[in-house]
This record gives sequence, structure tokens and C-alpha cells, in this order.
Amino acid sequence: MKQGYEKYKIHSFNLLYRAFTIGARSQNHQFVNPLIGSEGPGNVFIGPSCPFGMIKPGPDNDVHANSGYSADTTKAIYGFSQVHVSGTGGGAKYGNVSVMPISGNFESVKQESFRDDEKVQLGYYAVRLKKWNIKTEITTSDRATFYKFKYSSEGKNAVKIDLGRYLDETDIKNGRETQQFVGSEVEVVSDTEVRGYTKVRGGWNNGSAYTVYFAAVFDQPFGSFSTWKQQTFFPNQATQVDDGSKTGAMLFFNHLKNKSLNMKIGISFISSLKAKQNINNEIPDWQFDKVLTETQQKWDKILQRVEVDKDASPEKKMMLYTALYHTMLMPVDRTGENPLWENDGPYYDDFYAIWDTYRSSSPLITLLDPKRQVAIINALIDIYKHDGYMPDARSGNCNGRTQGGSNAEIVIADAFVKGLKGINYKEALNAMLKDAMYPPGGNEEKEGRGGLVDYNRLGYVSTDYVRSGNRTVEYSYDDYCLAMVAKGIKRKGEYWRFIKQSDNWQNLWRDIENNGSRGFIMPKDAHGKWVDSILCNVNNGRINYLKYTPLSQDWPNCVCWWCGIFYEASSWEYSLSIPHDVATLIKKSGGNEAFLKRLNTFFDNGYYNVGNEPSFLSPDLYHWIGRPDLSNERIHQIIDANYSSKRDGIPGNDDSGAMSSWLAFHMMGLYPNAGQSYYLINAPYFKETTLHLPDGKDFTIKAKNLSDKNKYIKAVTLNGKPYEKAWIEHSDIIAGGTLVIEMGRTPSETWGKNQLPPSKPDDNKI
Repeated sequence: MKQGYEKYKIHSFNLLYRAFTIGARSQNHQFVNPLIGSEGPGNVFIGPSCPFGMIKPGPDNDVHANSGYSADTTKAIYGFSQVHVSGTGGGAKYGNVSVMPISGNFESVKQESFRDDEKVQLGYYAVRLKKWNIKTEITTSDRATFYKFKYSSEGKNAVKIDLGRYLDETDIKNGRETQQFVGSEVEVVSDTEVRGYTKVRGGWNNGSAYTVYFAAVFDQPFGSFSTWKQQTFFPNQATQVDDGSKTGAMLFFNHLKNKSLNMKIGISFISSLKAKQNINNEIPDWQFDKVLTETQQKWDKILQRVEVDKDASPEKKMMLYTALYHTMLMPVDRTGENPLWENDGPYYDDFYAIWDTYRSSSPLITLLDPKRQVAIINALIDIYKHDGYMPDARSGNCNGRTQGGSNAEIVIADAFVKGLKGINYKEALNAMLKDAMYPPGGNEEKEGRGGLVDYNRLGYVSTDYVRSGNRTVEYSYDDYCLAMVAKGIKRKGEYWRFIKQSDNWQNLWRDIENNGSRGFIMPKDAHGKWVDSILCNVNNGRINYLKYTPLSQDWPNCVCWWCGIFYEASSWEYSLSIPHDVATLIKKSGGNEAFLKRLNTFFDNGYYNVGNEPSFLSPDLYHWIGRPDLSNERIHQIIDANYSSKRDGIPGNDDSGAMSSWLAFHMMGLYPNAGQSYYLINAPYFKETTLHLPDGKDFTIKAKNLSDKNKYIKAVTLNGKPYEKAWIEHSDIIAGGTLVIEMGRTPSETWGKNQLPPSKPDDNKI
């Protein structure tokens, strides 16, 4: 007993010492640049946020921008709203509860200004509004935001709170992917407090109405005010009730020249009183710098879990830590803020979308913050229990949309095979089975598996349904992941059914040739016949057809964006996206040499799309033919040519951190095959990377002799013993230890050649 107690004391001391030494290291938040991805296609949110924070305040200067922000300096800021998403494509969402400090003309609800002296860092945003020479500074906690306004005008100044502004507003009723106004209400509670709500529906996920409640408090009283309804001002009228009109308030302050006016604003999806409580709980005083420091400390708690060598270049550090930062912005933690049903467990929203994030974002959270990932998965299961289906995407407390598979299955399987505790996997399997066995009916873009009747009857999704090609491929992998969970909890019947269905992708494998490669996923009709051409358009009374090849792009030339045979990619891309059974894919492609030629053609001919998730695993596929050196070459070519620390340094929509997490993993020298228990080993970008794991253990990756010339892996040891595999199990990482990678100028003749990464087993034992 005494011996056990002594071991406990030593273990506790080690944890405390480690926590102290980690805290004493440099603050990694200083390497985060939220502006990376703010230009080009990245669409990232640039305002301050806590990790997975519910409130995301920031500038809006483009009503059609996904994050509300455009780097174009010719676009004027029209407000700072409290809710945003990051990196998404499609129609915009949120942009709710817009505030704006103004001077001078107060006769118009519409107020905007060009910007100057913009400063952005983790947890902080500042700008000077040129029209009135007003400096605005913003920092935030999880559910409340701190604004600091500094005016230069001697006369009357004001803060406008606009509940009728939001992103992607349009005059087209029920416009696809646009947001539609539903209602709002405002109440001036006292000379220092305003509260109310705004209700909007639609957006990218075509969601039902959601309500954002707010409470705003000031550190000094306003001398007078006006509320408005539909552009008409009502001086000193404290309340504008909800009758479906746009409302807001203008609050007037005197004697503010060269002085700061502070405002705290909280939001809630429950009530304005809950929003006020969020302020009181999170920002009880008026210390702006204190809130900023606390937010930076929250980020450092996560970012310090990855430590790289001190000699690494500032650019590479900035790329890595910004990528980690972007990965941890979404989904959003709304625990205790669920307006739909009572639950005392975790609740998360803004899965935007799991189709994008399951491949690398979810595995990165699993590795660095497993407790967070457990909470996210439990939230997915809870959504299934109350809404009927787990989401593939969800926003504004509403499921939608589903781009391909029911990919929550992969997220759950990834957690299961990596041993995450605290998840009811039997209930999780029930949620997975609901996706796999029961058609959603009605709007098949919302949730579940569209075309499921075909898939379960024919073994593939026919061209009677849109996205039939990628749905078949993705459902096959979803079924494999379902089978792995069923196997693990001894559900033999489900295992046998779905492990067999995981081969369904082969039912659309057509033995045709294209650009020197043979065999592709191609469309088939409900009668089992291959589809060689599709109706494209009618021109001058003549029906035109598109000959369908592995490189054909039917969207948006012939059909709508969501209506093609393959979603956002060609057959060339999806025919390489068989992550659970790469070995069979290689056989069906003609063997190792044919597959090598196929991969080279894919990259050299430009068929690879760096900004598209179905190709995320493709650069690593050389591992399965014993050529990890070629994977390394491709990965470094892709990163060096497409990623940087510049504002356009993300080569596609960041998609809630999907593009960023792909980069972060590869810079560390690892890449997951999501839903499976291992990581592929690649040449890292750092001489040393240490993962400070949550349980107190460290896993270090040392790249010995790494240089621009020494870019190939010559040999590897794990904990001092030779390691011949080009992949490593999750269990080996979390056990702690050291992976030493010896780098050289030429590839190894033996490492990674013989013990190939796993593929679906042939024996199907349970």
C-alpha cells in the first residue's frame, strides 16, 4: 500500500513538473496568424475566438463572404457581428447581432466606413474606422465579447445595435443557400443595458429558423437613445416587439472625445437573460487585457501540446501553429445552450461539414485533445437520439447538408479503434445503423443516406439519384467503419453484413482505360447498365449529350452543383479514394507498377486537386506499393507550392480546419487514415517535434540530419529499436517514446518496402 502511494506521489510530481515546464516554454499563440487564408479561397474567420468558442465576433464588409470578411480594402465595414463560421464554402451563415460605433449622421440605420490600421492576432482584432476616426478593439471569451471604442469627435457619438443585418441576405424568397429574415426584438433595459434577439433561417445548410439572443452592457451610461423598426426611428421608445420586422437601437453618448467606451456583449441560443448570465460568468469586470490574456492562455493550453525545435524557421512555425488554431475553431461548443431539448451532456453545433473534417481534423483533435473529441462524439449521438439522425453537417441547430456519405460513422470508428473512453459505443452503433438501414425520406440532402434504397437493393447507387458515384464509394467506407465498431462490440450479424457491403465500391468499378490507366468508378443505371453519356442541355431545340469519361465534369455545365455523378471531383479522384482497401484497389488497377504509373499520371497531368478533400489521402498512396519516398516527394511538392504563411497561404476553402489539419499532420511527419488505428510516416518539416500528450506522456519525432538536401528517410528507430514499417499505430504514440527518423540524400532501399500499411483483411475473422 505504501509502495503504491509512493508511486502515486512520484507520478503526481512528474505531472506537476511537466505542467510547469510546459507553461514556462514560449507561448505558441504568438506564432498564430489568423490572416493566413483571409485572401484567396481560404474563407477563414479573422476575428477573436476561444477554442471551439460559441461567440466569434468580427468585422463584416461583404454580405456574401462566408466569414463576413473580405480583404478587399474597397469594401467598407458595415458592422461587427457576433456569430461566424470559418473556412466554409457555399452560401454564408450567421453574421448576427451587428454592432457599429458611429459619429455625426444618426438619421440612417445604414452606416459603414472604410478601414485603416487593421491589426489581427490570436484573440484580438483592432481597426480604425476612417469615416469617423474611431478605433475599435475586440477580444472575447467563450460566449461573451469585450469591445473597446475610442472616439475622436467632440460632438455626440453612438453605438448602433442592428438586429436586421446578417450574411447572405437576398430579396429572393427562399433562395437556395441564402439566409432569410424571420424576426427580431430589442429592449433598452436601462441607461447601460440593451437586450433582444434576432431570428434567421436558411444559409448553406438550408436550415430552419435559429434565434440568437443577446445582452449588451456599457461601462458608462448613454445620455439618450432611439430604437427603430423597419428604418423608422422612435426616440426614447424602449421596446420594439417582434412582429416580423427588422429592429435595432441607437445609443447616444456625450463627452467621449479621446476617451474609451467599453461594451460587453453576450449571446445565447436560450434567452437574453442567459446571454447576460454568460457575460457575468465569463467577463465579470472591465479589464480588456485580462480577457485577452485568458483567451491566449486557453489557446496555449492546446497549442503547447505540440512543441517543435527552437531553430525551426518562424515561417514554418507560423504555418504549423496557425493550422492547429484553424482546426480548433469548429465545431462550436454550445453545451448548455441547446434550445431544442433538455440535456445535461455536451452539445456541439456547426459541423461544417463532417465530409470535410473526418479525414484529418477529427483525428487531430483525437490526438491532441481526446476529451474534447469524446464530448463531440457524445453530442453527435445525442443529436441522433433526439433528431433521428446524426448530422453530416449541422448549423443553426439544424441538420443539413449531406454531400456524400454519412460520415459520422468514420468519426466514431476513428475514436473506437484508437481506444477513446467515455463513449457509449452500443448507442453509437445504433446511430450508425439508422444511417445505413433507414432512408431519410423527404429532403435527402439533410441527413442520412440519399439513394439508400438503391444501395441496399443493388449494391450501388444508380443514376436515378444524384451523386451516385461518390455516394457508392463513400457508403462503402462508412459500412467498413460500421463493421469495425460492430466487430469490436461482438455484434456478429452487423459485422458480417457491413464488412461485405464495404466491397460495394467494386460494383461500379468499370474495366475501361483512360490516359494510360485502367479501371475507374463509373455510373451505372438501375438496370445494371453502364452509363456512357448523360443529357447535358437543349440548344436550338436539339438535345445534347455529354460523353461520360473518368475526366468528365457534368457540374455545373449540364447539371446543378449538387446534381452531378461525383460531388466536387472527377472519377479520377474518387477512384483513388478507397481508404479501407487500398490493396484491392491496387490489384484492380493492374498491380504495383500500373498503380505507380496511375499515381504519377494523376499528379503530373493535374488531375489532383489540392483544395479538395476526396484527394487528401492520394499523395500518401505510394506507401501501399512500398514507395514512401515518392509519397514524401509529392507531399513536400504540394505543401511547398500551395501553402505558406501569407494571407493567401491556404489553397482551398479551409472547411472548418480541414485543409489546415492536413497541413499540420504532414508538417509533423504523420498522416492518419481516418477510421483506422494508424498513421503513415512521412518526412517531417521539423528536426524535432514533441507531442505532449494529455495523460502526461511525451512522444517525440526526431528527424536526424534533416536539411534541404537530406529529404529522404533512410532508416527509422522506435524507442531505440529498428522500425521498418512506414506507418505507426496510435497506441504506440500515446504510450510515449521517441521515433528517430534518419534523413539522407537518397531513398532507403529497404525501409517501408516490405511491411505495407493495413488494408481490409481477407479472412474477415471476428
